[in-house]
Amino acid sequence: MKLSVLDLIVFIVLTLGSVIFGASFFKKNKTTSQFTSGGGKIPGWVVGFSLFAAFLSCISFLGLPGKAYISNWNAFVFSLSIPIAAIFSVRFFVPLYRGLGSISAYHYLEVRFGVWASVYASVCYILTKVMHTGAILLLLALPLNALFGWNIQTIIIVTGITVTLYSMLGGIQAVIWTDAIQGMILIIGAVVAALILTFSMPGGPSQLFEIAAANNKFSLGSFGSSLTDSTFWVVLMYGFFMNLQNFGIDQNNVQRYMTTGTEKEAKSSALFGYLLYIPLSMILFYIGTALFAYYSAQPDLLPLELKVSGSGDKIFPYFIATALPDGIKGLLIASIFAAGMSNISANINGTATIILSDYYKRFFNKNANEKSSMRVLYGSSMIVGSLGVIIALSLVGVKSVLDAWWMLASIFSGGMLGLFLLGYLSKSARNIDAFIGAIVGVLIIIWMSLSPLYFTEGKLLAFRSPFHEDLTTVFGTVAITLIGFLLAKLFVKESGNKS
Repeated sequence: MKLSVLDLIVFIVLTLGSVIFGASFFKKNKTTSQFTSGGGKIPGWVVGFSLFAAFLSCISFLGLPGKAYISNWNAFVFSLSIPIAAIFSVRFFVPLYRGLGSISAYHYLEVRFGVWASVYASVCYILTKVMHTGAILLLLALPLNALFGWNIQTIIIVTGITVTLYSMLGGIQAVIWTDAIQGMILIIGAVVAALILTFSMPGGPSQLFEIAAANNKFSLGSFGSSLTDSTFWVVLMYGFFMNLQNFGIDQNNVQRYMTTGTEKEAKSSALFGYLLYIPLSMILFYIGTALFAYYSAQPDLLPLELKVSGSGDKIFPYFIATALPDGIKGLLIASIFAAGMSNISANINGTATIILSDYYKRFFNKNANEKSSMRVLYGSSMIVGSLGVIIALSLVGVKSVLDAWWMLASIFSGGMLGLFLLGYLSKSARNIDAFIGAIVGVLIIIWMSLSPLYFTEGKLLAFRSPFHEDLTTVFGTVAITLIGFLLAKLFVKESGNKS
Protein backbone atom coordinates (compact mmCIF):
# COMPACT_ATOMS: atom_id res chain seq x y z
CA MET A 1 0.00 0.00 0.00
CA LYS A 2 1.80 3.12 -1.24
CA LEU A 3 1.02 6.82 -1.02
CA SER A 4 1.01 9.42 -3.79
CA VAL A 5 3.79 11.77 -4.82
CA LEU A 6 1.79 14.66 -3.30
CA ASP A 7 1.65 12.86 0.06
CA LEU A 8 5.39 12.30 -0.10
CA ILE A 9 6.01 15.99 -0.85
CA VAL A 10 3.78 17.14 2.02
CA PHE A 11 5.47 14.73 4.42
CA ILE A 12 9.01 15.71 3.38
CA VAL A 13 8.30 19.48 3.39
CA LEU A 14 6.76 19.46 6.87
CA THR A 15 9.34 17.12 8.37
CA LEU A 16 12.44 18.58 6.70
CA GLY A 17 11.26 22.12 7.38
CA SER A 18 10.97 21.35 11.07
CA VAL A 19 14.47 19.84 11.14
CA ILE A 20 16.07 22.80 9.31
CA PHE A 21 14.29 25.23 11.62
CA GLY A 22 15.60 23.38 14.68
CA ALA A 23 19.17 23.32 13.38
CA SER A 24 19.00 27.08 12.73
CA PHE A 25 19.30 27.70 16.49
CA PHE A 26 22.94 26.63 16.39
CA LYS A 27 24.19 30.24 16.60
CA LYS A 28 22.11 30.79 19.75
CA ASN A 29 23.42 27.63 21.41
CA LYS A 30 26.99 28.45 22.48
CA THR A 31 26.74 28.03 26.29
CA THR A 32 25.48 25.33 28.65
CA SER A 33 22.74 27.67 29.85
CA GLN A 34 21.51 28.16 26.29
CA PHE A 35 21.76 24.42 25.57
CA THR A 36 19.87 23.29 28.69
CA SER A 37 17.48 26.17 29.48
CA GLY A 38 17.55 28.53 26.51
CA GLY A 39 19.00 31.18 28.80
CA GLY A 40 15.57 31.43 30.45
CA LYS A 41 14.27 33.56 27.58
CA ILE A 42 11.87 31.28 25.67
CA PRO A 43 8.28 32.66 25.42
CA GLY A 44 5.75 30.95 27.69
CA TRP A 45 3.29 30.08 24.92
CA VAL A 46 6.02 28.27 22.99
CA VAL A 47 6.99 26.30 26.11
CA GLY A 48 3.32 25.42 26.61
CA PHE A 49 3.00 23.98 23.10
CA SER A 50 6.27 22.13 23.66
CA LEU A 51 4.99 20.54 26.88
CA PHE A 52 1.84 19.49 25.05
CA ALA A 53 3.73 17.98 22.11
CA ALA A 54 6.17 16.15 24.38
CA PHE A 55 3.29 14.69 26.40
CA LEU A 56 1.51 13.41 23.28
CA SER A 57 3.60 10.63 21.76
CA CYS A 58 3.08 8.88 18.45
CA ILE A 59 1.96 5.92 20.57
CA SER A 60 -0.93 8.03 21.87
CA PHE A 61 -1.71 9.43 18.42
CA LEU A 62 -2.33 5.91 17.13
CA GLY A 63 -3.15 4.12 20.38
CA LEU A 64 -6.00 6.31 21.65
CA PRO A 65 -8.12 5.89 18.51
CA GLY A 66 -7.33 2.16 18.68
CA LYS A 67 -8.58 1.95 22.28
CA ALA A 68 -11.81 3.74 21.45
CA TYR A 69 -12.32 1.57 18.37
CA ILE A 70 -12.11 -1.77 20.18
CA SER A 71 -13.63 -0.59 23.46
CA ASN A 72 -15.10 2.69 24.70
CA TRP A 73 -14.01 5.95 26.34
CA ASN A 74 -12.91 4.37 29.63
CA ALA A 75 -9.26 5.27 28.93
CA PHE A 76 -10.29 8.92 28.43
CA VAL A 77 -10.71 9.10 32.22
CA PHE A 78 -6.89 9.23 32.27
CA SER A 79 -7.18 12.67 30.62
CA LEU A 80 -9.83 13.77 33.12
CA SER A 81 -7.26 13.41 35.90
CA ILE A 82 -4.93 15.90 34.21
CA PRO A 83 -6.37 19.10 35.77
CA ILE A 84 -5.83 17.73 39.31
CA ALA A 85 -2.26 16.61 38.60
CA ALA A 86 -1.47 19.78 36.63
CA ILE A 87 -2.69 22.11 39.38
CA PHE A 88 -0.77 20.15 42.03
CA SER A 89 2.41 20.26 39.92
CA VAL A 90 2.08 23.97 39.14
CA ARG A 91 1.32 24.80 42.76
CA PHE A 92 4.14 22.77 44.33
CA PHE A 93 6.71 21.41 41.88
CA VAL A 94 7.32 24.42 39.58
CA PRO A 95 8.20 26.77 42.51
CA LEU A 96 10.30 24.00 44.08
CA TYR A 97 12.53 23.48 41.03
CA ARG A 98 12.88 27.14 40.19
CA GLY A 99 13.68 27.87 43.82
CA LEU A 100 16.47 25.27 43.87
CA GLY A 101 17.96 26.80 40.73
CA SER A 102 19.19 23.46 39.38
CA ILE A 103 18.43 22.32 35.85
CA SER A 104 18.28 18.71 37.11
CA ALA A 105 14.97 17.31 38.34
CA TYR A 106 16.88 14.95 40.63
CA HIS A 107 19.03 17.46 42.49
CA TYR A 108 16.17 17.80 44.97
CA LEU A 109 16.47 14.13 45.97
CA GLU A 110 20.17 14.62 46.71
CA VAL A 111 19.33 17.60 48.91
CA ARG A 112 16.71 15.62 50.82
CA PHE A 113 18.06 12.07 50.97
CA GLY A 114 21.63 12.09 49.72
CA VAL A 115 23.51 11.08 46.59
CA TRP A 116 22.05 7.55 46.46
CA ALA A 117 18.54 8.89 45.86
CA SER A 118 19.50 11.22 43.01
CA VAL A 119 21.69 8.55 41.38
CA TYR A 120 18.86 6.00 41.63
CA ALA A 121 16.34 8.38 40.07
CA SER A 122 18.65 9.68 37.35
CA VAL A 123 19.79 6.18 36.34
CA CYS A 124 16.14 5.12 36.08
CA TYR A 125 15.44 8.20 33.97
CA ILE A 126 18.40 7.64 31.63
CA LEU A 127 17.66 3.94 31.10
CA THR A 128 13.98 4.62 30.49
CA LYS A 129 14.56 7.47 28.04
CA VAL A 130 17.27 5.71 26.05
CA MET A 131 15.03 2.68 25.63
CA HIS A 132 12.06 4.91 24.89
CA THR A 133 14.07 6.61 22.15
CA GLY A 134 14.75 3.26 20.53
CA ALA A 135 11.11 2.20 20.80
CA ILE A 136 9.87 5.44 19.20
CA LEU A 137 12.38 5.16 16.34
CA LEU A 138 11.07 1.67 15.62
CA LEU A 139 7.42 2.73 15.85
CA LEU A 140 8.04 5.61 13.44
CA ALA A 141 9.70 3.31 10.93
CA LEU A 142 6.86 0.79 10.77
CA PRO A 143 4.15 3.02 9.21
CA LEU A 144 6.65 4.67 6.84
CA ASN A 145 7.70 1.21 5.68
CA ALA A 146 4.08 0.19 5.09
CA LEU A 147 2.99 3.43 3.41
CA PHE A 148 6.07 4.47 1.42
CA GLY A 149 7.81 1.11 1.06
CA TRP A 150 11.06 2.36 2.57
CA ASN A 151 13.45 -0.01 4.34
CA ILE A 152 12.83 -0.13 8.13
CA GLN A 153 16.51 -0.14 9.12
CA THR A 154 17.25 2.78 6.79
CA ILE A 155 14.35 4.80 8.23
CA ILE A 156 15.57 4.17 11.78
CA ILE A 157 19.14 5.24 11.00
CA VAL A 158 18.20 8.36 9.00
CA THR A 159 15.58 9.48 11.54
CA GLY A 160 17.93 8.89 14.47
CA ILE A 161 20.78 10.84 12.87
CA THR A 162 18.50 13.70 11.78
CA VAL A 163 16.78 14.25 15.13
CA THR A 164 20.06 13.84 17.03
CA LEU A 165 21.70 16.42 14.77
CA TYR A 166 19.16 19.19 15.25
CA SER A 167 18.81 18.41 18.97
CA MET A 168 22.58 18.65 19.38
CA LEU A 169 23.02 21.75 17.24
CA GLY A 170 20.05 23.72 18.57
CA GLY A 171 19.88 22.54 22.18
CA ILE A 172 16.69 23.01 24.19
CA GLN A 173 15.71 25.99 22.03
CA ALA A 174 15.56 23.74 18.97
CA VAL A 175 13.68 21.09 20.95
CA ILE A 176 11.06 23.51 22.29
CA TRP A 177 10.49 25.55 19.12
CA THR A 178 10.26 22.46 16.88
CA ASP A 179 8.00 20.84 19.49
CA ALA A 180 5.70 23.84 19.24
CA ILE A 181 5.51 23.54 15.44
CA GLN A 182 5.05 19.78 15.63
CA GLY A 183 2.32 20.25 18.25
CA MET A 184 0.40 22.50 15.87
CA ILE A 185 0.78 19.92 13.08
CA LEU A 186 -0.59 17.29 15.46
CA ILE A 187 -3.67 19.35 16.26
CA ILE A 188 -4.37 20.17 12.59
CA GLY A 189 -3.94 16.54 11.57
CA ALA A 190 -6.29 15.22 14.25
CA VAL A 191 -8.98 17.84 13.56
CA VAL A 192 -8.87 17.21 9.79
CA ALA A 193 -9.16 13.43 10.30
CA ALA A 194 -12.10 13.87 12.71
CA LEU A 195 -13.98 16.17 10.31
CA ILE A 196 -13.44 13.90 7.30
CA LEU A 197 -14.67 10.88 9.26
CA THR A 198 -17.73 12.73 10.53
CA PHE A 199 -18.87 13.80 7.08
CA SER A 200 -17.92 10.55 5.32
CA MET A 201 -20.66 8.50 6.94
CA PRO A 202 -23.07 7.18 4.28
CA GLY A 203 -26.05 8.21 6.44
CA GLY A 204 -24.59 11.56 7.52
CA PRO A 205 -23.04 12.63 10.86
CA SER A 206 -26.12 11.55 12.83
CA GLN A 207 -25.53 7.94 11.79
CA LEU A 208 -22.14 8.03 13.50
CA PHE A 209 -23.65 8.93 16.87
CA GLU A 210 -26.53 6.47 16.46
CA ILE A 211 -24.16 3.54 15.87
CA ALA A 212 -21.80 4.65 18.66
CA ALA A 213 -24.65 5.09 21.17
CA ALA A 214 -26.20 1.74 20.26
CA ASN A 215 -22.88 0.03 21.02
CA ASN A 216 -22.18 2.00 24.23
CA LYS A 217 -19.00 3.43 22.70
CA PHE A 218 -19.08 6.67 24.72
CA SER A 219 -19.08 4.91 28.11
CA LEU A 220 -16.48 6.06 30.64
CA GLY A 221 -16.59 2.68 32.37
CA SER A 222 -18.24 1.35 35.48
CA PHE A 223 -18.56 3.62 38.52
CA GLY A 224 -18.43 0.62 40.87
CA SER A 225 -15.95 0.14 43.71
CA SER A 226 -14.09 -2.87 42.27
CA LEU A 227 -10.28 -2.72 42.34
CA THR A 228 -9.91 -5.64 39.96
CA ASP A 229 -11.64 -4.06 36.95
CA SER A 230 -10.84 -0.98 34.86
CA THR A 231 -13.51 1.15 36.51
CA PHE A 232 -13.81 4.92 36.25
CA TRP A 233 -12.17 5.30 39.68
CA VAL A 234 -9.29 2.89 38.99
CA VAL A 235 -8.36 4.72 35.78
CA LEU A 236 -8.76 8.09 37.52
CA MET A 237 -6.34 7.08 40.29
CA TYR A 238 -3.90 5.64 37.79
CA GLY A 239 -4.14 8.80 35.68
CA PHE A 240 -3.51 11.08 38.64
CA PHE A 241 -0.34 9.28 39.74
CA MET A 242 1.03 8.83 36.23
CA ASN A 243 0.33 12.44 35.30
CA LEU A 244 1.79 13.67 38.57
CA GLN A 245 4.87 11.66 37.72
CA ASN A 246 5.04 13.11 34.21
CA PHE A 247 4.42 16.70 35.28
CA GLY A 248 6.33 16.66 38.55
CA ILE A 249 9.48 14.58 38.20
CA ASP A 250 10.18 13.90 34.52
CA GLN A 251 13.35 15.73 33.50
CA ASN A 252 11.93 16.48 30.05
CA ASN A 253 9.17 18.58 31.63
CA VAL A 254 11.07 19.96 34.61
CA GLN A 255 13.74 21.30 32.27
CA ARG A 256 11.10 23.27 30.37
CA TYR A 257 9.98 24.94 33.61
CA MET A 258 13.42 26.56 33.72
CA THR A 259 13.32 28.00 30.20
CA THR A 260 10.87 30.85 30.79
CA GLY A 261 11.80 34.26 32.17
CA THR A 262 9.66 34.10 35.31
CA GLU A 263 7.99 31.57 37.58
CA LYS A 264 4.60 32.98 36.60
CA GLU A 265 5.32 32.25 32.93
CA ALA A 266 6.46 28.74 33.80
CA LYS A 267 3.22 28.06 35.68
CA SER A 268 0.96 29.42 32.95
CA SER A 269 2.84 27.55 30.19
CA ALA A 270 2.58 24.30 32.15
CA LEU A 271 -1.15 24.69 32.69
CA PHE A 272 -1.69 25.64 29.05
CA GLY A 273 0.34 22.72 27.70
CA TYR A 274 -1.13 20.05 29.95
CA LEU A 275 -4.74 21.19 29.67
CA LEU A 276 -4.42 21.39 25.88
CA TYR A 277 -3.93 17.64 25.88
CA ILE A 278 -7.49 17.08 27.15
CA PRO A 279 -9.41 18.34 24.07
CA LEU A 280 -6.84 16.77 21.74
CA SER A 281 -7.18 13.37 23.44
CA MET A 282 -10.96 13.79 23.21
CA ILE A 283 -10.60 14.28 19.44
CA LEU A 284 -8.43 11.16 19.21
CA PHE A 285 -10.97 9.09 21.15
CA TYR A 286 -13.69 10.53 18.92
CA ILE A 287 -11.70 9.41 15.87
CA GLY A 288 -11.62 5.86 17.23
CA THR A 289 -15.37 5.89 17.85
CA ALA A 290 -15.99 7.40 14.41
CA LEU A 291 -13.84 4.68 12.83
CA PHE A 292 -15.99 2.05 14.54
CA ALA A 293 -19.16 3.64 13.17
CA TYR A 294 -17.60 4.18 9.72
CA TYR A 295 -16.61 0.56 9.27
CA SER A 296 -19.75 -0.77 10.97
CA ALA A 297 -21.83 1.07 8.39
CA GLN A 298 -19.53 -0.11 5.57
CA PRO A 299 -18.03 -3.45 6.69
CA ASP A 300 -16.91 -4.34 3.17
CA LEU A 301 -14.33 -1.54 3.30
CA LEU A 302 -12.36 -3.30 6.04
CA PRO A 303 -10.14 -6.25 5.02
CA LEU A 304 -10.60 -9.55 6.83
CA GLU A 305 -7.26 -9.38 8.65
CA LEU A 306 -8.33 -6.14 10.37
CA LYS A 307 -11.67 -7.52 11.54
CA VAL A 308 -10.05 -9.76 14.14
CA SER A 309 -9.70 -8.67 17.78
CA GLY A 310 -6.49 -6.92 18.72
CA SER A 311 -6.15 -4.99 15.46
CA GLY A 312 -7.44 -1.69 16.84
CA ASP A 313 -4.09 0.12 16.55
CA LYS A 314 -3.95 -0.73 12.82
CA ILE A 315 -7.37 0.73 11.95
CA PHE A 316 -6.42 4.43 11.97
CA PRO A 317 -3.30 3.95 9.76
CA TYR A 318 -5.41 1.85 7.38
CA PHE A 319 -8.05 4.59 7.18
CA ILE A 320 -5.35 7.20 6.53
CA ALA A 321 -3.87 5.17 3.69
CA THR A 322 -7.12 4.13 2.00
CA ALA A 323 -9.80 6.74 2.71
CA LEU A 324 -8.13 10.15 2.94
CA PRO A 325 -7.52 12.43 -0.08
CA ASP A 326 -4.00 12.83 -1.45
CA GLY A 327 -2.10 15.47 0.48
CA ILE A 328 -4.18 14.93 3.62
CA LYS A 329 -2.59 11.50 3.95
CA GLY A 330 0.83 13.14 3.94
CA LEU A 331 -0.35 15.62 6.59
CA LEU A 332 -1.53 12.81 8.91
CA ILE A 333 1.68 10.80 8.45
CA ALA A 334 3.66 13.98 9.16
CA SER A 335 1.56 14.42 12.32
CA ILE A 336 2.45 10.96 13.55
CA PHE A 337 6.11 11.50 12.67
CA ALA A 338 6.09 14.91 14.39
CA ALA A 339 4.88 13.33 17.63
CA GLY A 340 7.72 10.83 17.56
CA MET A 341 10.38 13.41 16.71
CA SER A 342 9.17 15.54 19.61
CA ASN A 343 9.67 12.64 22.05
CA ILE A 344 13.10 11.73 20.68
CA SER A 345 14.49 15.27 20.75
CA ALA A 346 13.25 15.79 24.31
CA ASN A 347 14.83 12.50 25.43
CA ILE A 348 18.18 13.37 23.86
CA ASN A 349 18.39 16.86 25.34
CA GLY A 350 17.08 15.83 28.76
CA THR A 351 19.44 12.88 29.08
CA ALA A 352 22.46 14.93 27.99
CA THR A 353 21.55 17.56 30.58
CA ILE A 354 21.34 14.95 33.36
CA ILE A 355 24.69 13.41 32.36
CA LEU A 356 26.32 16.84 32.59
CA SER A 357 24.70 18.09 35.80
CA ASP A 358 24.28 14.87 37.83
CA TYR A 359 27.41 12.99 36.78
CA TYR A 360 30.11 14.97 35.04
CA LYS A 361 29.91 18.05 37.28
CA ARG A 362 29.02 16.00 40.35
CA PHE A 363 31.68 13.27 40.21
CA PHE A 364 34.31 14.14 37.59
CA ASN A 365 34.80 17.89 37.19
CA LYS A 366 33.02 20.11 39.71
CA ASN A 367 34.59 23.25 38.26
CA ALA A 368 34.02 22.40 34.61
CA ASN A 369 34.31 25.35 32.24
CA GLU A 370 31.96 26.12 29.35
CA LYS A 371 34.16 24.45 26.74
CA SER A 372 34.39 21.09 28.51
CA SER A 373 30.71 21.22 29.53
CA MET A 374 29.59 21.80 25.95
CA ARG A 375 31.75 18.89 24.81
CA VAL A 376 29.97 16.67 27.33
CA LEU A 377 26.55 17.88 26.14
CA TYR A 378 27.40 17.30 22.47
CA GLY A 379 29.00 13.94 23.17
CA SER A 380 26.12 12.78 25.38
CA SER A 381 23.58 13.78 22.75
CA MET A 382 25.43 11.77 20.11
CA ILE A 383 25.72 8.75 22.41
CA VAL A 384 22.03 8.80 23.39
CA GLY A 385 20.94 9.16 19.77
CA SER A 386 23.27 6.37 18.68
CA LEU A 387 22.10 4.04 21.46
CA GLY A 388 18.50 4.77 20.48
CA VAL A 389 19.26 3.74 16.89
CA ILE A 390 21.06 0.56 18.02
CA ILE A 391 18.17 -0.39 20.32
CA ALA A 392 15.60 0.28 17.60
CA LEU A 393 17.52 -1.91 15.14
CA SER A 394 17.77 -4.70 17.71
CA LEU A 395 14.03 -4.56 18.40
CA VAL A 396 12.95 -4.94 14.77
CA GLY A 397 10.54 -7.87 14.74
CA VAL A 398 10.88 -8.49 18.48
CA LYS A 399 7.75 -7.63 20.45
CA SER A 400 8.33 -9.46 23.73
CA VAL A 401 11.51 -7.54 24.58
CA LEU A 402 9.65 -4.27 24.18
CA ASP A 403 6.79 -5.42 26.41
CA ALA A 404 9.23 -6.61 29.06
CA TRP A 405 11.02 -3.27 29.07
CA TRP A 406 7.84 -1.26 29.62
CA MET A 407 7.24 -3.44 32.68
CA LEU A 408 10.69 -2.58 34.02
CA ALA A 409 10.12 1.11 33.21
CA SER A 410 6.99 1.01 35.37
CA ILE A 411 9.04 -0.42 38.23
CA PHE A 412 11.63 2.34 37.95
CA SER A 413 9.20 5.22 37.61
CA GLY A 414 7.01 4.13 40.51
CA GLY A 415 9.96 4.28 42.89
CA MET A 416 10.97 7.73 41.66
CA LEU A 417 7.60 9.36 42.29
CA GLY A 418 7.31 7.85 45.77
CA LEU A 419 10.67 9.32 46.80
CA PHE A 420 9.72 12.78 45.54
CA LEU A 421 6.40 12.77 47.38
CA LEU A 422 8.03 11.51 50.59
CA GLY A 423 10.69 14.21 50.45
CA TYR A 424 8.15 16.93 49.79
CA LEU A 425 5.37 15.88 52.16
CA SER A 426 7.48 14.76 55.13
CA LYS A 427 10.08 17.24 56.34
CA SER A 428 11.26 14.80 59.03
CA ALA A 429 11.86 11.79 56.77
CA ARG A 430 15.49 10.63 56.93
CA ASN A 431 17.70 8.94 54.38
CA ILE A 432 17.12 5.51 55.95
CA ASP A 433 13.34 6.06 55.97
CA ALA A 434 13.40 6.85 52.28
CA PHE A 435 15.66 3.89 51.50
CA ILE A 436 13.46 1.37 53.32
CA GLY A 437 10.32 2.87 51.83
CA ALA A 438 11.82 2.67 48.32
CA ILE A 439 12.75 -1.00 48.76
CA VAL A 440 9.26 -1.97 49.99
CA GLY A 441 7.50 0.10 47.34
CA VAL A 442 9.57 -1.26 44.46
CA LEU A 443 9.02 -4.84 45.72
CA ILE A 444 5.25 -4.22 45.66
CA ILE A 445 5.50 -2.87 42.10
CA ILE A 446 7.61 -5.87 41.02
CA TRP A 447 5.12 -8.31 42.61
CA MET A 448 2.11 -6.68 40.94
CA SER A 449 3.90 -6.31 37.60
CA LEU A 450 5.13 -9.92 37.43
CA SER A 451 1.97 -11.57 38.80
CA PRO A 452 0.28 -12.03 35.39
CA LEU A 453 3.45 -13.67 34.05
CA TYR A 454 4.57 -16.00 36.84
CA PHE A 455 1.65 -16.63 39.23
CA THR A 456 -0.67 -18.22 36.69
CA GLU A 457 -1.51 -21.76 37.82
CA GLY A 458 -1.67 -24.21 40.70
CA LYS A 459 -0.42 -23.12 44.10
CA LEU A 460 1.22 -20.07 42.59
CA LEU A 461 -2.22 -18.49 42.04
CA ALA A 462 -2.35 -17.79 45.78
CA PHE A 463 0.51 -15.30 45.34
CA ARG A 464 -1.03 -13.49 42.38
CA SER A 465 -2.01 -9.85 42.79
CA PRO A 466 -5.81 -9.49 42.92
CA PHE A 467 -5.69 -5.85 41.84
CA HIS A 468 -5.99 -4.28 38.40
CA GLU A 469 -2.66 -3.62 36.68
CA ASP A 470 -3.36 0.12 36.53
CA LEU A 471 -3.03 0.22 40.34
CA THR A 472 0.58 -1.05 40.28
CA THR A 473 2.23 2.37 40.24
CA VAL A 474 -0.47 3.76 42.57
CA PHE A 475 0.13 1.17 45.31
CA GLY A 476 3.91 1.23 44.92
CA THR A 477 4.09 5.01 45.10
CA VAL A 478 1.75 5.19 48.11
CA ALA A 479 3.75 2.45 49.88
CA ILE A 480 7.05 4.33 49.51
CA THR A 481 5.54 7.58 50.72
CA LEU A 482 3.50 6.05 53.57
CA ILE A 483 6.21 3.73 54.92
CA GLY A 484 8.84 6.46 54.85
CA PHE A 485 6.43 8.86 56.54
CA LEU A 486 5.51 6.36 59.30
CA LEU A 487 9.14 5.42 59.95
CA ALA A 488 9.99 9.09 60.35
CA LYS A 489 7.14 9.58 62.83
CA LEU A 490 8.11 6.49 64.81
CA PHE A 491 11.85 7.03 65.12
CA VAL A 492 12.38 10.77 64.86
CA LYS A 493 11.39 12.15 68.23
CA GLU A 494 12.92 15.56 68.11
CA SER A 495 13.73 18.14 65.50
CA GLY A 496 17.45 17.66 66.00
CA ASN A 497 17.18 14.23 64.41
CA LYS A 498 15.71 15.55 61.15
CA SER A 499 17.81 14.97 58.06
